[in-house]
Amino acid sequence: MEKELTQKQENEIQRQFDILVSNTTSVVEKAELKNKIKISVVNNKPLNVKLGLDPSAPDIHLGHLVVLKKLKQFQDLGHKVHLVIGDFTGMIGDPTGKSKARVQLTKEEVKTNAKTYIEQFGRILDMNQVEVHYNSTWLTKLNIYELINLLSTTTVARMLERNDFTQRFDSHTPIYLHEFLYPLFQGYDSVALKADIELGGNDQQYNLLVGRKLQEYFGQSKQVVMTMPLLVGLDGKNKMSKSKNNYIGISENPSIIFGKVMSLPDEQMIAYYKLVSSFDDKEVSNFKDQLDENQINPKDLKEQLAKNIIEQVYDLGAANKAQKEFERIFSEKKVPERIEEFVWSGDISVSPQNLFTKTGLLSSKSAVTRMLDNGGLRINSQKLTNKNDVIYLKNGMIIQVGKRRFLKIVINRD
Repeated sequence: MEKELTQKQENEIQRQFDILVSNTTSVVEKAELKNKIKISVVNNKPLNVKLGLDPSAPDIHLGHLVVLKKLKQFQDLGHKVHLVIGDFTGMIGDPTGKSKARVQLTKEEVKTNAKTYIEQFGRILDMNQVEVHYNSTWLTKLNIYELINLLSTTTVARMLERNDFTQRFDSHTPIYLHEFLYPLFQGYDSVALKADIELGGNDQQYNLLVGRKLQEYFGQSKQVVMTMPLLVGLDGKNKMSKSKNNYIGISENPSIIFGKVMSLPDEQMIAYYKLVSSFDDKEVSNFKDQLDENQINPKDLKEQLAKNIIEQVYDLGAANKAQKEFERIFSEKKVPERIEEFVWSGDISVSPQNLFTKTGLLSSKSAVTRMLDNGGLRINSQKLTNKNDVIYLKNGMIIQVGKRRFLKIVINRD
């Protein structure tokens, strides 16, 4: 006979449930989550909470902070966080949201990127209380019989239910067999860890549900799948992504982070407060009311948001310094105190197109022309107006794109 819960236990179960379901897109299933919390509280045993990430780029951005914050909530409530670095699945490439097969990463690229991920996770999580796993540990041990058994758990028709695969199939874009393995391998990670909960962005729901299905197939208790909203990038339209150049990297210079947050469209501000700030729901609701009733300047709210984000990934001192630097550049129309240097080799007479592309401030000559036409290029604070000008480079010359990107030219005399 099941022992009756005390009032204290009931309160704790409800408290954890309310915290954990907040700001989620979906929970499959909520009743199962509450029951898992109940078992955890009664037995004083932490839940195994999993997040899987393929190190497809050397750093992470604020979009990742959404799910990392949820992991932090689990950690603060005493549950065990398991980070799965997809060193094996990363060499396949997640097909989610892709219109064609992803380029497969090399072992060296995956290994290098994974190291930086762990350092950056430590800005949000207590890594002393996190178990880090590499899924090659178990996936490379699967023999051909076990692989066939894994493949037998799903059908081609089920795979083609995914929007990305359906669109590629309908447009006659190739779908390679190794791509079908990706969700099965990610799902098998949950089997290997006996995960109670798996987190991910709402675009990952298909993959996460495969893990739930595989656990049932292998006779395990099914994990609860919790998905988080996707953070919209600086363009105000698409999800934050390095490939779309609309991202804020959490390891970027605090001054860069501050400036990028200040460039956010006003209509995205409350979403950012909900998803990546450390303010609670009641405080965010109050900010929204103040904004709707014109009781607060949007600029002041953005400054507060920028400082809060920087404090989370750096510290308060860095946040205050970044704010002063922003005011110095924008209010006083001055350049930053510290500017990254670029060592210039070669001819010191150069066109604007060659200068801004060779230094990496802009990606193409057409981008230089567009930015110049919009008045966004400066040299020593003087606006460039003619794409046909010849620029004579000097040591210490400061070149600028827009309001936030600066480089100091250092002439190589060798």
